[in-house]
Amino acid sequence: MRSYKFMRAALTAASALILLLASQGAAQAVMDCFQCHERAAFQKKVKHQPVAAGQCSDCHSPHVARHDGLLQQGVMALCYSCHTEAQAKHRQGFMHQPVRTGECLSCHDPHASDYQGLLSKRSSDACFSCHSDLPKKYKYTHTPYGKGECASCHQSHQSPYPNLLTKEPEALCLGCHPLQTVRQKHANYPAELGNCSSCHSPHGSNRPALVRNVLHDPYAAGCKDCHAAKGAPVTVDTCLGCHPQVSEQMASSHNHLVRYGENSCIACHSPHAGDKARLLKGKERHVCGTCHEATFQRSETAEFKHTAHEACSDCHAPHGSNHPAMAKAPINTVCVACHVTHEQFTHPIGEKVFDPRTGQMMTCASCHTSKGTDHRNHLKFAGTRDLCVQCHRDH
Repeated sequence: MRSYKFMRAALTAASALILLLASQGAAQAVMDCFQCHERAAFQKKVKHQPVAAGQCSDCHSPHVARHDGLLQQGVMALCYSCHTEAQAKHRQGFMHQPVRTGECLSCHDPHASDYQGLLSKRSSDACFSCHSDLPKKYKYTHTPYGKGECASCHQSHQSPYPNLLTKEPEALCLGCHPLQTVRQKHANYPAELGNCSSCHSPHGSNRPALVRNVLHDPYAAGCKDCHAAKGAPVTVDTCLGCHPQVSEQMASSHNHLVRYGENSCIACHSPHAGDKARLLKGKERHVCGTCHEATFQRSETAEFKHTAHEACSDCHAPHGSNHPAMAKAPINTVCVACHVTHEQFTHPIGEKVFDPRTGQMMTCASCHTSKGTDHRNHLKFAGTRDLCVQCHRDH
């Protein structure tokens, strides 16, 4: 019995000694780091857990690494190695662009910060560092926007709702503006209340009541031009009655087909007021991404990105076209508008050259893709044998 107690005590003492030595080793590792790195930069209000524990080597290699900052892995992979639950969540719905491309450090400080969530700046300042086209104040500013409370309406990483909203748009507005009050303010509104952003800016405006700056002409004149009776739907035919050129575009062989049971014009356009003349509901990236989000994700995560992919209408006709992919002109013409010199040294293309795989005319798109690729020069395959043998199988 005495020998058992003695062995147990000895094992306990040995375990304590090992833990002590290990902790001293960790402390020594941190001390070695601070011989070069200023300690104050790591002593802010909010500390990253590995930093607080002195575990520098959890993220950094002390000698040599393949990644900047002597990181053990690339930034995105390294962050997700601990934040595993966030990785699964961030891949759902609509993703914030820095999240999609793994630019965690564009918003967060990896070591210590004076702000919650290890933000590198005050939350609104972090937002404005990228969204610099937004004014910080308007003549009439929405209260939470003016206070820099972006998170009161938007998620910072991902959301199931467009524009990274925290809730369905109508529910979000009614969370602060009670329905009864809204009804009182819209006593003669000719339709069911909802879709607040079709008239009001969520950030600010030069007009009272945050009404957007550019008014649709019928809206400015009153409601009767479009609304026949309260609750009566405004159909696509109503819109096309004033916009016959759009009707012609939609009759093209490649078009944005409309659902005549609903007014799909308002899927992209605000019927009442907007921030710019086309009355789009937002930037093209967000309007088009509502349906084509997978295309944007593929482009934005590709190793080689087409530099002009934010303004879809630079290359595509938004309503309809007689060219594949709703291109504004024949694909070769669209490409050459920017790539002027390529006409002088390109692989043979045009009406006299046919793609043996399809029997169709050889175009720039036969070899290149504009939506992002893992190969240089936006090629569909590696620009060596892999690309050429797609057509030249006997060579």
